[in-house]
Amino acid sequence: MRFSTIFFDLDDTLYPNSTGLWDAIRVRMVAFLEERLGFTAEEVNVIRKTYFETYGTTLRGLQIHHQVDSDEYLAYVHDLPLEHYISPDPEMVAIISSLPQQKWIFTNADYVHAKRVLSILGFSNCFQGIIDVRALGFLCKPEVDAYNRALALAGAATAAECVLLDDSPRNLYPARQMGITTVLVGSTEPNPAAQHAIHTPKDLPMVMPELWNHSL
Repeated sequence: MRFSTIFFDLDDTLYPNSTGLWDAIRVRMVAFLEERLGFTAEEVNVIRKTYFETYGTTLRGLQIHHQVDSDEYLAYVHDLPLEHYISPDPEMVAIISSLPQQKWIFTNADYVHAKRVLSILGFSNCFQGIIDVRALGFLCKPEVDAYNRALALAGAATAAECVLLDDSPRNLYPARQMGITTVLVGSTEPNPAAQHAIHTPKDLPMVMPELWNHSL
């Protein structure tokens, strides 16, 4: 199989979930719902679970049911000192940069957050672009239309020529069903959502060495 395009999720994929950054973002989400929208802690738990399971992200549900301003929400939940949580990993940068395929960030977060994360991690010049929630028209993984739009934005002719790395099996299932080769990041336990499972993208050469040998 020859591959032309590799999609990378951002949070908890390009850095380990042990950093605590995504946990801090979740805390900000809860605070937004309580402080800005006036929900109780009990209501927040129900809302976040329901909207995540139904729409893929809390934001999507808030837009549909509460007309929340997306710019305000995204700025609030990502207003964190990222450098306190993540730091450059030169080995990761070198491995991903050496891939001959086109490389894209494919994230349910927004462009500003993604740029900040990539800058701190040392990836500023590694990726062809960022496919964020706005580029997706506020569709999000795991909605099938989000993947179709990502393929179009990346200029990929077919799903079969693409690879997706993501820490969420839920986000990998639709991609695998479409014919995208899927790689679960953060666990080496076999998972039906993924053809491969690795601790970190640095392990990609071990499970898919063909990426460095063949490209369209």
